[in-house]
Amino acid sequence: MDNMSKMGGPAGSRDPMFDAPYVDIDEWRDKPVRHRYVHGGFKDTECRFSFYFPPAERYEGRFFHMLLPVTGIETAAINAPAATTLADPIPFAMESGAYLVESNQGRTVMFPGDDTTITGYRASSSTARYSRVLAAEMYGAHRPYGYAYGGSGGAYKTFACLENCPGVWDGGVPFVQGSPMSIPYMFMVQGHAIRVLRDKFSAIVDALEPGGSGDMYSDLNTEEREVLAEVTRMGCPPRIWFAYERIALAYTGILAMFLDNMLKWDPEYFKDFWTVPGYLGQKAPESLLRERVQHKVKIKQVLKTKEIASMGTMVSMSSRLADAAGEMPAAVKFEKMPEGRLQGNTLTLTSGAVAGHVLYVAGVVGDLVMVGFGETNFQELVKMKAGDEAVIDNGTYLAAQTFHRHQIPGPDYHCWDQFKVAGKPVYPQRPMLLGPRYTRYAMGSTMTGRFAGKMIVVESLMDEAAFPWQADWYRMQVQAVLGNRLDDQYRLWFTDNAMHTGPAVVPGDRRPVATTRIINYTGIVQQALRDLSDWVEKGQAPPPSTTYKMVDGQVEIPPTATERKGIQPVVTVKANGGARVEVAVGETIEFTAVIEVPQGTGTVVSAKWDFEGAGDYPVAEQFDDSNSSFSRVTLKTTYAFSKPGTYFPALQATSQRQGDFKTRYTRIQNLGRVRVVVQ
Repeated sequence: MDNMSKMGGPAGSRDPMFDAPYVDIDEWRDKPVRHRYVHGGFKDTECRFSFYFPPAERYEGRFFHMLLPVTGIETAAINAPAATTLADPIPFAMESGAYLVESNQGRTVMFPGDDTTITGYRASSSTARYSRVLAAEMYGAHRPYGYAYGGSGGAYKTFACLENCPGVWDGGVPFVQGSPMSIPYMFMVQGHAIRVLRDKFSAIVDALEPGGSGDMYSDLNTEEREVLAEVTRMGCPPRIWFAYERIALAYTGILAMFLDNMLKWDPEYFKDFWTVPGYLGQKAPESLLRERVQHKVKIKQVLKTKEIASMGTMVSMSSRLADAAGEMPAAVKFEKMPEGRLQGNTLTLTSGAVAGHVLYVAGVVGDLVMVGFGETNFQELVKMKAGDEAVIDNGTYLAAQTFHRHQIPGPDYHCWDQFKVAGKPVYPQRPMLLGPRYTRYAMGSTMTGRFAGKMIVVESLMDEAAFPWQADWYRMQVQAVLGNRLDDQYRLWFTDNAMHTGPAVVPGDRRPVATTRIINYTGIVQQALRDLSDWVEKGQAPPPSTTYKMVDGQVEIPPTATERKGIQPVVTVKANGGARVEVAVGETIEFTAVIEVPQGTGTVVSAKWDFEGAGDYPVAEQFDDSNSSFSRVTLKTTYAFSKPGTYFPALQATSQRQGDFKTRYTRIQNLGRVRVVVQ
């Protein structure tokens, strides 16, 4: 069925499914800032929405439409439950002269259901349209400009909205985007690397750190070298491996959301993996065989999401978002912990009220076995209880880890070229590519590069989930449509030293903590939204796209801000003139730094040093005329370490378009690091 028949008319026209809006809350609120809050939905549907309107004197005729990675939530601006939801969306919208729009995308649960066009773009389109009705009633007759934005799964939905609903939005800012060959392959190849390399990551990371050898393959055996080369050619940024434990826990839990469909769509694969020549399991290496886990277990305790929310333990996305009340299982304890590594294991209930249902082990924290689950019968899982018996088995997870080898797509997906010789696949191929099917599941359509309005994409160069090459893939689709008009509608800004989500530090984290390694990209997305509105409304073109090149699946960018372009400052730090220095305890070290902002994108407004790796950045530079013009800043300072060890001092620099030292918004971060060995 095409868009026209699904929507009752041409793509983007009014949708008869959502023709009866209602409002059940309409009130003025003072927090987080003064605004009129409107909540409601569409009769005879599951769609719910929230609108946040500023006072008339703060309104400038536009709205920002926040699209979450998952469905089921229409109050994220208040509760901020999703990692790729930007902080402070309500006050940022108000300060930008906009009202804020969000919805649950047509579902009251996190899974999209049978008709993914509803959750992909139809519910959002109708929500945006109705927001204009209320805006006209409140501010007077006019058509507000509209801008959609979303990260990760929300990026998928931003593409879906702009490509399928011309005239509803005037532009969009997708960030940390995937491609039609993202799900589930990125999680699978990542899991394969973690299984084989988990004992070697410390050496790999050390080689890539400032002042390291640069040879991440040193001291790896043949299998390990091949696996590291494979995951790197697939586009996984090697710098992410400092966080492999967090990545394993987070993304094994996310993979759990997709395995149900994979088992449904290609069940024979999991048999063929262990029995058919050409699959890894048929002639399994020792590293695979020793990972095999098969046990019977008895559940001692079931812990719900709300019960462990205060523990500071990472909960799988499905457990966290499957229901608002927090009643879904997030972890279990077994009467006796089975031997072997449990991460990724399938937990099949064999007794009790939910016998036959399946969960997946996201990871183990102490005696807590963290779980995730897919869409199949997930609502029944609240009936799990102590005393239920289960079988725990990782055969499915081990097989899934190399599924990408058997899914070679078209020639524009160059990361899969490594699995071909003379243009032919090295490994047996499955009868169906599942990537595009997962994409339609996520966004209700596939990505074409043909969209209405204007777009600025923000992509992280250390993205561990949406590997950075996927932004280049979409740029090529847009280029094929627009040709030499590409710059009239499209920008791509890569963000260095940023991952899929912003950094977080919890008590007990090893130093150097994440906030001294990576930055938060929120300010870049905020600036993109403001630049987008100026582009559409005033014809003021935004700064150019980042300069980059593709090399064996990796995105490489130039070393200077002038060459690199985009809007992020570039930070270069040296200790005693180099990237690495060895000193004695108490010996004074001279640190120098240069911060350079791309031309026309703002000035430096903050620079903070963190020498010990704790993440508190206790030493802040003070800016005056001696620092230079603020678009290029040179800094010098000294420090002496009181204890022996290896340290990675970091300088976090921030630029801002208007040079506003006090604003919380549109602050563009980057950092520079060096190595200090204290003996």
